[in-house]
Amino acid sequence: MGTDDCEGGTLKAQNTAAELYQLAALMLGDESKALDLVESTVAEVEVDPCAPEDAAVDTARHHLIEAAVARMSQADPEAFAPAPGDGPVTCLEDDDLSAAGISAAQFAELVNGAASGGNGGQLRSWLEQLPLAQRAVFVQRAVLGWDNGSTAASLGEATGAKREWSAARVSGLFRLALCSLANSLIHAEAHRVTA
Repeated sequence: MGTDDCEGGTLKAQNTAAELYQLAALMLGDESKALDLVESTVAEVEVDPCAPEDAAVDTARHHLIEAAVARMSQADPEAFAPAPGDGPVTCLEDDDLSAAGISAAQFAELVNGAASGGNGGQLRSWLEQLPLAQRAVFVQRAVLGWDNGSTAASLGEATGAKREWSAARVSGLFRLALCSLANSLIHAEAHRVTA
């Protein structure tokens, strides 16, 4: 990723690297592996520093997410294979955060805390307990705001199994992750109240 200064190009690159680090840490769960992934992403992605910031950041995000999923899949090849339990999820009827009882403000607090090491430790701890495919789906859907189709395309590209990834499968895995997150938050709140 180029860093020549073109109306704040250096600052844009630094901000992008910080965002990529946060995404990599959420995806991989290991800070040193996350740093390694960001370094390789920054080195491999060719972006014109004078290009519109959104396009440059989006290119870097996609590259990082696909590289993270490829690493996760390589570490555990069965993690992204369809499982018999990939069927309908009954604890939630919809696949958005509000269906799990999580407001946008609550989620932003969790994500921002994960970046600063504060309250977001709860989010990172929870993500580390998820199966790898659910973690990848959750980060792409909830953190990046990608839709089911874009997430399926990204996962299919990264795992080399395009036919196995559909919007419906992503939706089901996202709902499973949301059920787990809602349950985790309820238990954390109950523990906080009784402590």
